[in-house]
Amino acid sequence: MRFVAPLRESLDPTVFRRPPLDAWSEFSDLLQAPAWPTIEQIGALRERVENAAKAIMPQFVEQTPGLLRDGLHYEKRIVECGQIATRTGNWHDLFNALVWLRHPAIKSALNARQIAEIAVVGAKRRTRAQCALTHFDEAGVIVRIEDPALLALWDTHDWHGLFWRERAAWSDGRIRLDLFGHALLEHALRPGQLLVGKALAIAPCADLPARLARAIRAGDALNDPQELRPLPLSDIPGWHEGNAEETFYATAPCFRARRAGRSYPLPFGAGESRNAPACAGSSGPS
Repeated sequence: MRFVAPLRESLDPTVFRRPPLDAWSEFSDLLQAPAWPTIEQIGALRERVENAAKAIMPQFVEQTPGLLRDGLHYEKRIVECGQIATRTGNWHDLFNALVWLRHPAIKSALNARQIAEIAVVGAKRRTRAQCALTHFDEAGVIVRIEDPALLALWDTHDWHGLFWRERAAWSDGRIRLDLFGHALLEHALRPGQLLVGKALAIAPCADLPARLARAIRAGDALNDPQELRPLPLSDIPGWHEGNAEETFYATAPCFRARRAGRSYPLPFGAGESRNAPACAGSSGPS
C-alpha cells in the first residue's frame, strides 16, 4: 500500500520532538512553520552549505511541467544542469532536500554512481548497484558501532539481545545512528509505524562522511543490496511506545529471523584503528 503522508495543517507537532525527527531540529523552521517553505527558502540554506563546505552544490528548482519537458532523467538533471527537481508542498521532497543540506557529499556520490550505472545499462534497466544505492537513499541508516559484541548480535538477528539485553548501548554511545533515508523520515510523520531501515554498518573511523562519500563514488560501497543490514528502528529504546515492555521484542511483526545462508560484509572501515587517517576500502566532503 502506498504511503500517504499527513497534511501539513493536520500534523501532530509532537512528532518533531520524538525520534527520529527530533534529530533534525536545525530545520525546524522549514518543518514546523504553518506554511510550506518556498524553493527560495530552501535555497538560502543551500548557499550556507556551499559557503561552509567551499564546494558547489546543485540548486533546488521547483518541479513543474515546464521543467520536465526537457525529458531528462531525474539523476541526469542533477549532474548535467545542476538542478534537483523538487515538488513544493511535498514531504518526501522536502526531506530529500534536508538530507542534501546535511550530507551533500554523500548525496552527490549517490547521484554520480547512479549516472555511471545508467551509462552502462540505460535508463530503463536497473543494476544490483542501483538497487543498493536507491535503498540507501530512500531508507538508509548510517550506524556507527563502537562495541563489536553488538555487531555479533545484529549479524545473527538476535533482536532481543541487541535491543533489550543491550538496551543501554543505544544511549551510552556504543552504537549510534544517523537516519539518512528521506522516505523513512517521511514515514516517521505517522507515529506508531514499525519502521525498518536499510543500514550501513560503520566501524570507528575518522572523517566518516567524506570517506564514505568517496567510497560510494569510487564503487567501493553500495554495490549490492545485500551489503545493507535490516534495522528495526521501532525497536530502538524510546522510538516506539510499545518497546518499553520486553514482550514487544517477542511479538512485534518487524522481527525476522536471519534467512538461511544470509551473511553480511564487514562494517565499512573495519580493520583500521580509530585514529587512522582513512577508513578501509575508502578512496570527498559531507
